[in-house]
Amino acid sequence: MSAALRSNFLRTQIQADLESGSVSTVVTRFPPEPNGYLHIGHAKSITVNFGLADQFGGRCHLRFDDTNPEKESQEFINSIQEDVRWLGYQWDGEVRYASSYFEQFFEWALHLIDASLAYVCDLSAEEARSYRGTLTEPGQDSPYRNRPIEVNRELFMQMRNGDFADGERVLRAKIDMASSNMNLRDPILYRIRHATHHQTGNQWPIYPTYDFAHGQEDAIEGVTHSICTLEFEDHRPLYDWFIEHLPVPHRPRQIEFARLNTSYTITSKRKLKQLVDENIVTGWDDPRMPTIAGLRRRGYPAAAIRHFCEEVGTSRSDGTVDVAMLESAVRDHLNQHAPRAMCVMQPLRLTLTNLAESLVLTVPNHPANPEFGSRELVMGSELYIDQADFREEANKQFKRLVLGKRVRLRGGLVIEGESCEKDADGNVVHVLARCVTSVPGTDPEDGVKPKGVIQWVSADEGLAATIRRYDRLFAVAEPSREEDALAALNAQSLEVIEGAMVEPGLSEAEPEQVFQFEREGYFVADRYDHTAEAPVFNLTIGLRDTWSATHG
Repeated sequence: MSAALRSNFLRTQIQADLESGSVSTVVTRFPPEPNGYLHIGHAKSITVNFGLADQFGGRCHLRFDDTNPEKESQEFINSIQEDVRWLGYQWDGEVRYASSYFEQFFEWALHLIDASLAYVCDLSAEEARSYRGTLTEPGQDSPYRNRPIEVNRELFMQMRNGDFADGERVLRAKIDMASSNMNLRDPILYRIRHATHHQTGNQWPIYPTYDFAHGQEDAIEGVTHSICTLEFEDHRPLYDWFIEHLPVPHRPRQIEFARLNTSYTITSKRKLKQLVDENIVTGWDDPRMPTIAGLRRRGYPAAAIRHFCEEVGTSRSDGTVDVAMLESAVRDHLNQHAPRAMCVMQPLRLTLTNLAESLVLTVPNHPANPEFGSRELVMGSELYIDQADFREEANKQFKRLVLGKRVRLRGGLVIEGESCEKDADGNVVHVLARCVTSVPGTDPEDGVKPKGVIQWVSADEGLAATIRRYDRLFAVAEPSREEDALAALNAQSLEVIEGAMVEPGLSEAEPEQVFQFEREGYFVADRYDHTAEAPVFNLTIGLRDTWSATHG
């Protein structure tokens, strides 16, 4: 158990509940609404809820709060299940749905009507807002608040039978229109929606609200600790009111913690959907998106995301975590677990003028871990190096190939630049160099050592690849605070490089396999587009954090 989890205030409270005997088996739940893909904030909730259940030998349910069919879909349900599994968790039993309990919710709504604690209200949405009051002024009772029980029952049955149009009537709880907590001012329990539901079809023309359904779902499932984010703190009195006034089989306890917000990130599902709908990104799983599917396609390891969530810790104070902390967790993980390979982004032809025969080099797959094994590379006289690694003339700070100077080819020989050829526009298109050494890994006998090490790819055996260099999607630290968040987009968030050259062995790379391309960064074989014949690699993260230096 990590230090972050040991200091978790939620764990302290749950431990106290177990020791007092008020709880015997811990049951938590992760209850997303299936109206979009999960994002990094949800990853935090997943690690909290599944992590707490695991720590205390309990159970965690996966439940879809599917009470709003117009915005939900099976696609989102499938993606959420896949995300939870990919992060390394397995829910207890079958997947659960709020819609499975619709008949019970309906019966409990009738129970409230019969207890004169709920009524059918005919106010329009606009009228209801005016009656609700403000944070400083109490609301007014609806003129329909004191309808007789039998009238409310009959009207609600008519709502259930589909006799009214959308928005014509609602069922409201009868609590307190003068309450300082706006959530207790006769909240809506049911609204009319003639919409096809992805689980129940056209069985229901009315749907419970999230606030009415949520606590009862927990009660039905025997959830002991309903862990919510802080925006639900003001909803807790309503949560408890329903539990108090309904014959529920169990009394869960709601506890709130601060949600995870990261800089340079938007997690509003509405705004994320806008990015998708307006084709600003290629989909919910675009590698620039903060969705779990996007982070996965970017090459972020599930273990690094879990570690980040644990390191952030759990508190009662809202705040924003620097996204560099997540990037650092990814970088640290990949440094240990990603095998090495070579890639030339902008190929420049290099001829070794005095290499008579090709050499077969044995190169370690990880410089610090022999368990990764090694690979063989053929170094012939025709190679590609990166255009940025050659200059005709340069100062002492340039530690790459210069005419008359020496450099080592990674895993191979020391070479010295002799001459270069240019095209009609004066661009260098071909470099000629001589081998100073004949044995890989040795230094020149004359004692003049190379100035640096550069990567290379065999011109004969290398593979042409597409490289997608991704960066942060937003150029400002808090895009959600911008009047127009889309105006804060980073215009350089994606650069596509066609015709890069990679080692021939990368034809065997599996989709989602991450490599460190030496001196370039960590790259993942794209989950969908990568093939052996046409490799596609996405930049996961650079070797070091350069954002502050380049955008400060």
